[in-house]
Parts: sequence; structure tokens; C-alpha cells
Amino acid sequence: MPASDESSYPQLPPGFRFGTSTAAYQVEGGVDEGGRGPTIWDAFCAEPGRIKDGSSGAVACDHLHRYREDVALMRRLGVGGYRFSIAWSRVQATGSGAVNSEGLGFYDRLVDELLSAGVQPMATLFHWDLPQPLEAAGGWLNRATAERFAEYAAIAGERLGDRVEHWVPVNEPNVVTLIGYAIGMHAPGRSLMFDALPAAHHLLLGHGLAVQALRAAGAASVGTATNHTPVWAATESAEDIAAAAAYDAIWNRIFADPVLLGRYPDGFAELMPGPVADDLALISAPLDFYGFNYYNPTAIRAPRGSHDTGSIGDVEVPDGLPFEFAAMPGHPTTDFGWPIIPEGLHEQIMQLKERYPDIPPLYVTESGCSFATGPDEAGVVDDQPRIDYLDAHLRAIAAAIRDGADVRGYYVWSLMDNFEWAEGYTQRFGLVWIDYQTQERIPKRSFDWYAALIAAQAR
Repeated sequence: MPASDESSYPQLPPGFRFGTSTAAYQVEGGVDEGGRGPTIWDAFCAEPGRIKDGSSGAVACDHLHRYREDVALMRRLGVGGYRFSIAWSRVQATGSGAVNSEGLGFYDRLVDELLSAGVQPMATLFHWDLPQPLEAAGGWLNRATAERFAEYAAIAGERLGDRVEHWVPVNEPNVVTLIGYAIGMHAPGRSLMFDALPAAHHLLLGHGLAVQALRAAGAASVGTATNHTPVWAATESAEDIAAAAAYDAIWNRIFADPVLLGRYPDGFAELMPGPVADDLALISAPLDFYGFNYYNPTAIRAPRGSHDTGSIGDVEVPDGLPFEFAAMPGHPTTDFGWPIIPEGLHEQIMQLKERYPDIPPLYVTESGCSFATGPDEAGVVDDQPRIDYLDAHLRAIAAAIRDGADVRGYYVWSLMDNFEWAEGYTQRFGLVWIDYQTQERIPKRSFDWYAALIAAQAR
């Protein structure tokens, strides 16, 4: 670990928000408790072969029952913010209709507990766990899902809006669309390829309608948490440059342009359903911040007839798309196989600033790394690679701020090891080690490093 004097840490501006993040299905457990209804991830996990280790989020980190213990860890860590998600099916078991007071009450208590610990809540309304009855009716391919989402946003906003600092309507709509609906590696497991584009539009419409509902409920700050990646052409060939541009449009721009510019990239509006022009007016409602999730750049090449492992887990791109993932040699990797390229975060921040001159203040709403290091004989989790990752990425943010970007905060993914979607429990992103058999929490050395950084920043 670096020396403990203040000069050894990344230097961020006064008031910079250091936080951490989780998501409901990944940590809460209690899937059959308190009136919670079934979700697409409950159904997906029940399908043999969908999850790498055959597991599910049925218990996960038992955060539903241990949230006070987890908030106490945040107090010890010293973070100023915690990004969590509300499970829609805990609030409305079927995704519409009656409010489940017991489920909503959990988030009421969680918010109060956070505030008592000096931690400001950032609440995400949809972090992938769509109520199963809505999926049975078409899911995000159905415009009605966006309308139901607005009703749910109004319920959450009215109950919690007086105490939640920041709101994020939809987490990573691009991941939901492409990995969930286009190639089927995530719930709901559909493989629709380009026929998944209506899901993109309805997720964006859901965002816009939720912004409207949250504003009406008095929400003070509403933003986003879109996954972004700098896209690098594998070679300087015209074919690879065109393929990289296509991927950049599909992954980054069809989700950011409507929100920040009020339009789709050329050629995409015609592929979207509904009154697109009217919808874009809702989708592009002014925001208080633009949150984005960053893990690494992506190298893209024109199709060559075989596919390399990409940067979205172990996703193999199907035939029929105008691009392929390319290898990125020469960089260290996480245990997930993702390249560690902190300068890519600087590039991403500056690209957002240049593409969208009127972009609101930026927050990195997720960023982190998977390393499986566990407790040694003395019970110490010596995860130095995670310390190095966080140190380098915070320095990249500091450089972007010096270069004129308005970045207000960084939320580490994740507070604790958890259920990592299709990877099950095989990947560990946490600052806190979780023993899934006993639910023991063991802060890692990275936890102590982050706490020391935050304390030094406060002096």
C-alpha cells in the first residue's frame, strides 16, 4: 500500500464525492420475503446453464436483513455517498397496481440509516430486475412498460424524495438492450439482434417519463448511469475504423445522444417505435448530472469470421453484426479478463465533454475491478491490485478535472462482493469480502486504502 501521507493519494477538488455502489438483486436476497414479486432474474437463474456456477441472488449478501451492518461499514469507510437500487417488485409485486408498504418500508429505513451515518443516498429505480409479469407482457419491447415505470417512479419519489440526494432512473440501458434483448446473455435471455432496438427506445422513454415523475414529486437531483466505453479501432484500416464507429453508435451514442442532444444518431430514429419526435422531447429533459459507468475501453474490428472475447464479460458477438471484439494485448487484466486501462477513463470523460458541450456535471456512478483474493491465514484480504486500480483511475479523474472537465464524484463498484449476474459468485468486485456460507463481512486492504484516501481528502 502507498505511504499514508496525504501527498501519496490522488488529489481531487474539495467537495469531491467519494462513494460506493450496489444493486438490489446482487446483494439483497430475501426474494420470497416481504411481498416481493418475481423478476426476470429469478426466472433467468432458474434456467439451467444460464448462470456460470448455477447460483442465483436468492440469498446473495443478505443485505435485506443486514443493511444496518453494511451501513456501519460505510460509516467506517467514510464515504459521502452510496448508490443502491430499489427493487421494483418489492414496491409493486407485479410491476403495477397496489403499493407493497412492507417493501417500500425497507428502503425508507435504509435511507434513514444512511443519513444517520452521514452517507447521502443515490437511488437507482431500475437496475435490471424487471418484474416478471411485465416481461410476460412484452417487457421493454412494450411501450406500456415505460408507462408503468413512470408510475413506479412517482411512488418511490413521493416516499423518498425528501431524503434521497440523487436519483438514477435506469442503470445501463445499453447493457439491458444489447446483452439482455439482443444476444441473450443476460435476463430476459432474448436473442433478437437488431429487433431489440425497440427496447432501447422504451428504456430511454422510461427514463424520460421517470424524470418527469421524480420532478413532480420534488426530487432535487436526477441523472443517469449509462455504461460508456471508449471505442478503439483494432487497426487503422478503413474497415476497422467503420466497424468501431458502428459499435460506438450502438453502444454509446444511441443512448447518450437522445438524452443529451434530443436526437438519435443518423439512421436510428427511423428504426424506433412510436411517436419518436414527441418521445425525444421527454427523453431529453434537462438533468442535474450525467452519471456514467466505466470499466475499460473496447477494441473493435470488422468481422473476420471468428470472435475474440470482448470486454463485456465472456460475451461472444454473434454472426450478423457489423463488428467484432478484438484482443487488447499489452495491458494487465482483472480476473474477469477485462483490460486495466485507467487512461481510458480520462479519454471517456474528455470525449463526453467534447461531444456534448452542454453536458451537466459528471459522476462516475460505477467503476471497479474483479479480483478473487481471499483471506489469508491471519484473515487479511491483501488485494493490492484493486488498490492500484482505484489509485490509477482516481488519478485519471484528477487529470480530467485539470483539463477542464466538471467531475463531481466516483462511486466504487462495489461495496461488497456480490452476485455478479451471469457469472454468479465467481467474480469478486467488493471492497468487503463476503463469505457466502456464513455472511461474514471482512473489509479488504482496498477498503482501508479507500478509507485513508477519503480521510486525507477531508483534511
